[in-house]
Amino acid sequence: MVRLPDVRGRALAALCITEIVSWGTLYYAFPVLLGPISADTGWSTTATVSAFSTGAVVSAGSGIVVGRLIDAYGPRRVMTTGSAVGVAALLAVAAAPSLPWFYLAWALAGVGQAATFYPPAFAAITGWYGEERLRPLTAVTLIAGFASTVFAPVTAALVSHLTWRGSYVVLAVVLGVVTVPLHLFLLTPPWSRPSGSSGSGPDEAGRARSVVRSARFVFLAVVMTASGFALYAATINLVPLLVDRGASLSTAALGLGLIGVGQVAGRLVFARLSRMTSPGGRVTVVVVVGGVCVIALGLLPGPVGLLVAVAIAAGAARGLHTLLQASAVSDRWGLGSFGRINGVFSAPLTVAVALAPAGGVVLAGLVGGFGTAFVVLGAVAVVAGVVAVRL
Repeated sequence: MVRLPDVRGRALAALCITEIVSWGTLYYAFPVLLGPISADTGWSTTATVSAFSTGAVVSAGSGIVVGRLIDAYGPRRVMTTGSAVGVAALLAVAAAPSLPWFYLAWALAGVGQAATFYPPAFAAITGWYGEERLRPLTAVTLIAGFASTVFAPVTAALVSHLTWRGSYVVLAVVLGVVTVPLHLFLLTPPWSRPSGSSGSGPDEAGRARSVVRSARFVFLAVVMTASGFALYAATINLVPLLVDRGASLSTAALGLGLIGVGQVAGRLVFARLSRMTSPGGRVTVVVVVGGVCVIALGLLPGPVGLLVAVAIAAGAARGLHTLLQASAVSDRWGLGSFGRINGVFSAPLTVAVALAPAGGVVLAGLVGGFGTAFVVLGAVAVVAGVVAVRL
């Protein structure tokens, strides 16, 4: 008989792989294919991006249901189904004959995202590992952090030889071949309905409702959503800021890529930070430091090397923010009904992160440039971090 640690280790390894592939195909491929899609179809960039954002909104809403299903049935069936839905969605995207079809396809993709991205993986790991969850949570986010590093160039290579439609067909095949069998055959550690005690299903539902209606939960969700939007909107729009500061496009792109290095570095220190701080204290440290870095990016005129170094530090805060999201619910309300509660907690943050790239651009237009926009975004993060100290 296979020992439980071996079963959990194999399931964790499977999640590390499937998170890279799910994020890569269902999320990071789109920015690479955006230009070819608009050029081929004649759809405006705004309309095309809005379809992708529609998927993110659907993902946020679906995530609440996904959390409940994982609590009830475990991650294996839910994430396997999510992978299959993701494959169907990408094939629908590839076949879209019109813009309304394209929107519907991305709405379906949002359902697949909700059942395959970080929140269900976090719920699975929390259920399997309990109090030992920190290290596996860190491992998954570290490895999945390379999704853009892997799939951005892969997608670029595909579209250089195929159409954008053909590229999405290939990506759908990759998603299906890799994630469906791994979810189906390796997410097999024993699963029991998580509850704070030995309570019944109605007791679990009542406890979850009590948590998500509490002032502490609401304020924490607002803090994480506002800070997540601020950190993501700033870091994803680093290129135009650096170009405004005199950097070449290639140098600015390199700076954006190095933010990914910062994310990985930040996640490596999360365990030590957790040992040294309270739950509210570490949210404050991460968010305030990230906000100060974003403000510095908005105020510093140069040199470019210094700006890139500060951007890497902001990237580290963004990487840590992901692990704050993974652990925020269990740190404060335990493991009971984690999937159900975390699904509600993650929903607004999912929408905020999805809207952050366009939101940063809109804000820059409203305040007169990316420098001022970064100062505003950084200030939002700092205020959110100060509020979080008692949460």
